[in-house]
Amino acid sequence: MTLEQQPKSLRTFTVIWLGQTASLIGSNMTSFALTIWAWQQTGEATPLSLIAFFTEVPILIASIFAGVFVDRYNRKFIMIGGDTVAALSTVIVLILFFTNQLAIRHLYVIGAINGLFGYFHGLAFSASQALLVSQQHYVRVGAMGSIRTFGSGVIAPALAGVLYPIVGLIGILLIDIATFAIAVSTLWIVQIPQLQREIENHESKVEGVWQELTFGFRYLWQRPSLMALQLFSLSFIFFDTASAVGEPMILARSNNNTAVLGMVGGAMGLGGLIGGILMMLWGGPKRRIHGLLIGRAFVFGFETMLGIWRSPSLWIGANFCAGLFKPLANSCEEAIWLSKVEPASQGRVFAASSLLTGLVVPLGLLISGPLADRFFEPAMQPGGMLVPIFGNIFGTGTGSGMALQFALFSFIVVLICLGSYAFPVLRDAEDRLPDHQASTN
Repeated sequence: MTLEQQPKSLRTFTVIWLGQTASLIGSNMTSFALTIWAWQQTGEATPLSLIAFFTEVPILIASIFAGVFVDRYNRKFIMIGGDTVAALSTVIVLILFFTNQLAIRHLYVIGAINGLFGYFHGLAFSASQALLVSQQHYVRVGAMGSIRTFGSGVIAPALAGVLYPIVGLIGILLIDIATFAIAVSTLWIVQIPQLQREIENHESKVEGVWQELTFGFRYLWQRPSLMALQLFSLSFIFFDTASAVGEPMILARSNNNTAVLGMVGGAMGLGGLIGGILMMLWGGPKRRIHGLLIGRAFVFGFETMLGIWRSPSLWIGANFCAGLFKPLANSCEEAIWLSKVEPASQGRVFAASSLLTGLVVPLGLLISGPLADRFFEPAMQPGGMLVPIFGNIFGTGTGSGMALQFALFSFIVVLICLGSYAFPVLRDAEDRLPDHQASTN
């Protein structure tokens, strides 16, 4: 593997990270505002879960070939393209709303477009990290990713919750468009190393299409510990079955109080921001698998409590604590993948991983809304079939069924995290898999 000559440091990564952080804040503000708008239009959880579903489906399709694309072509321009399309989709929503034509069905289409191009963008960004920084910074890079994600989680809900009643959806969308411009500008001014020999090989040698498309799956299959790590990630189907009803659950149990929803979302972001800063300073545990399993068990343990508790102050506390542990789990997991998969293969391997996850995640999103509206919510109304069992814990009435659904599926993830220690192929993954030695010549 031969790369464009460039010293490995955090400088270039940090420039990109700053631009993408600004963009994410704008995108999250739009997502928050559209969630409120959709809930006000329908008062049901199903449309919100369907938006998430239609966002995930294109990722499932694209992940079949996206890895080959990302490993073959310029990753910088792929990221710029992803940001540009996302900006254009926001402009379309703005025009539709301004002309009083915006409907829920439009959000499904926009979600699908953003999901597709956002996936290419994210895959290119993930596969570029190992080319930009040295291995000793992988956990810190993961922590910076958490700071980006959760920092925007602090700022975006707080800003959107305050600004939405003042500037409305139009004002939020205009802010989002401005942040996309910042993201694209920072990408233009940096240089991202390219896998020159990979590109030359593809230009001089025609490989079988089947070999190209199945490379990532074969790579995982030949490394049982990576496959075990992948199977562990599939447990997120249970939380996706819960997460899609999280926001409508809060709205339903707070009498549609958007300020409460903003504070609960902001608490997760604040916890994640603090956790990310601590992880960046600490550098993570020596055994990263412990950070992943224990960290994720704490995250979903607090998410379970979010569903059980009924007070806004307790929701805020639970979400803050869940966010505090998320950077530990996420950065340790990312560091394992970055260190065990060589950069020349990361696009295809990460795409294969996304495809496997994508086979189950949309299912959780698809069933979560109808499961809430047609089973859990009716079952937790006064006289409902589940009230004698869970009524004392979750209460009865609007939102109680979604709370039970949220808590139940979150707790299943906790059990999976703790039970994973019984499987050496996952528990000892770091010992069984050698670190790659990336050449930067």
